[in-house]
Amino acid sequence: MGRQLTGRQMKRTAAAALGLAGLLAGAPAMAQDITIGLSMIKSGPLKSVGEATETSVDIAVAEINAKGGIAGHKINLVKFDTGTDPKQAATATQKFAQDDGALAIVGPFSSGEAAVAFPAGERLGIVQMPNAASQPGLTGNFQYAWRLTADEGKQFTRLITTLRRKNIKIEKAEILYVSDERVSNISGTTFYPAIFKAANIAFGEPVAFQYKSFDVAPQVAQIIERKPDVVALAATPDSAGKVIKELRRQGFAGRVIGSQIFADPNALDLFGRDADGLLIVAGYWWDRSDQTRAFTKKFAEENAKRGLEAKKIPHHTDAQAYDIVYLLKQAMEKAGVTGDKSKLTAERIAIRDAMKGIRFTGVTGDNTCFNAARDAELPGFVIEIKDLKWNLFDQHPADNCPG
Repeated sequence: MGRQLTGRQMKRTAAAALGLAGLLAGAPAMAQDITIGLSMIKSGPLKSVGEATETSVDIAVAEINAKGGIAGHKINLVKFDTGTDPKQAATATQKFAQDDGALAIVGPFSSGEAAVAFPAGERLGIVQMPNAASQPGLTGNFQYAWRLTADEGKQFTRLITTLRRKNIKIEKAEILYVSDERVSNISGTTFYPAIFKAANIAFGEPVAFQYKSFDVAPQVAQIIERKPDVVALAATPDSAGKVIKELRRQGFAGRVIGSQIFADPNALDLFGRDADGLLIVAGYWWDRSDQTRAFTKKFAEENAKRGLEAKKIPHHTDAQAYDIVYLLKQAMEKAGVTGDKSKLTAERIAIRDAMKGIRFTGVTGDNTCFNAARDAELPGFVIEIKDLKWNLFDQHPADNCPG
């Protein structure tokens, strides 16, 4: 049997307990973490371009937490790999909002995922910010959908402007596009034709090929027969590499151009020497400032640790993912969030409202604003690939926001 306490000992123990309780009552409560969801792609068709999103977000979260978090609250990052599946992107939104108590979501990644996840986020009342979804018009009908991405049509229009002011012949163009990838399909069938028509550039019927096509020779032969000055390509990096090689094999000597769909600085190995003269437009230029150079260095070092040695320069989607975390931090501090689970609905609404009229400076641009459709106005950087190098060819400032 254990030793029994005397009456005097019991009084002393009770007094000590009361004293400890008093100290605890007078001590400040520990700050609650702020949960943010990351809807990312680590598998599936877009793995190669999307997998380093995680690296960028992890870097931003680590930097913010090392400096005290968001108004004294550490970020608790929860992750979900959608596998490039739009249905899984909607599942991720539901999980973050209902199971994890997230205040906001970085992602989903692609336009196809966003088209399905945005309605789910709207019903649940949680802000989502994709880092790659660039299809025009995606955010227009949703109050909780904001994008720190550049409109695909706007970027391609800037590229055409560059061709004209650099006196590159573009009287006749032809279009090749991936039919089973959302943004490539819409760009090849809608945006590219409309932009060429507005610019009075002649073009023929766009030619489609599938993402998994092994042989694109028949489609390329159709294009070559039409004798274009330039070939506009709407494709993911791996698909673009196949088409570029086949265009050169069949003797096309003109320029290949494209919007930011395959503007991946780490895809040079896919393109090879055949890509000399390729002109693409991107939403990020790594050598723009000390801040972009510092981020690029840290990005390369962290990817090397993760076995992603080929990811040395951030894709614009990587830079946008990094900035989204800091943008959410700014909005959350403006909204005065606490991470208190009993205030979850009110704090999510406050974040949405804090985004209205916000201005943000990061690696993607300075004093970035959001237009009426809640899309960021970002600069455009026209890149030329020459001698297996990524070279800045031209640049366009961000558009102004109304009001």
